[in-house]
Amino acid sequence: MVEGVYAKLVGARLRGQMSYRASFLLQCLAQAVNQLAELVIILVLFDRVSALGGFSVSEVVLVYAIAGTAFGIADMVAGQLDELPTCIRTGTFDVLLLRPLSTLAQMMASDLHLRKVGRIVAGVGALVYALSHNDIAWSVWTAGLVVLAPLSGAVIFASIWVAANALCFWIVDGQELANTVTYGSNAFTSYPATVYGPWLRRFFAFVIPGAFVAYYPGLALLGRPDPLGGPAFLGWISPLVALAAAVVAGLVWRTAVRHYRGTGS
Repeated sequence: MVEGVYAKLVGARLRGQMSYRASFLLQCLAQAVNQLAELVIILVLFDRVSALGGFSVSEVVLVYAIAGTAFGIADMVAGQLDELPTCIRTGTFDVLLLRPLSTLAQMMASDLHLRKVGRIVAGVGALVYALSHNDIAWSVWTAGLVVLAPLSGAVIFASIWVAANALCFWIVDGQELANTVTYGSNAFTSYPATVYGPWLRRFFAFVIPGAFVAYYPGLALLGRPDPLGGPAFLGWISPLVALAAAVVAGLVWRTAVRHYRGTGS
């Protein structure tokens, strides 16, 4: 019964967004262009250098494509959590507490931005290009990793979104801090981890498990050893890392909601 309520909420949002189809298609196109603009920056950069962090242009595009597709999925599903500080300040979050449904699921279903499909399509297109321009030893395992890596990355990104925005229950004006973690993670994962300095790499790669979004799965697909000395199995455990990240994010959200007292608005 609860699942039916969520399906009706999401369906109503999607029908509303599809009412103006020309506008919807233009918004999808804008999202795709925005995603591909970042790819253009990488290609322009390789006009000046032959390798970045020890990776060739096609290898960097592979990392970028996995990360971009994962972020696009997470942004469509969890991006509306950016509205949480406004909901807390205006008191509209209190309405969610009155319903016999998960507050997190209600927030995610409140305004699903279907136009972000354009970003996902652009990411998948870049992924197809990267796979065809890299020497990959195809097998059942590598084919499965191509599918699972963006999905696991999306769960990791969504978990980061949930945990970062949950801080707004304690710091009502903490949106900028949350954006630093969520969008900063996207910027980090779009390039090989070898590009970054040690402290930044340790924080975004392991404290926030950004390295498991695209860097390690990319190494596994390419059949390359980790230049940083990590063991080869790290490239195959992104689904487990995603599961752990989701559990931690759920606990952080639950703890934050239990301590929520409202702003008196």
